[in-house]
Amino acid sequence: MTLEPFLLEILVCPSCHAALRESGEAEQPELICTGADCGLVYPVRDGIPVLLVDEARRPA
Repeated sequence: MTLEPFLLEILVCPSCHAALRESGEAEQPELICTGADCGLVYPVRDGIPVLLVDEARRPA
């Protein structure tokens, strides 16, 4: 999965408002918060980022 570059430029973490980056995994695509204190990982389902804090997970 690859999101459009312009979309990644405007998407931010709903918790801390830091930029997001793609995980690089093709099996389970995710968006990872780049904020040093946050780091939440948001799922991407059917090509649609689910940017809900309740749906995010903490990195392992």
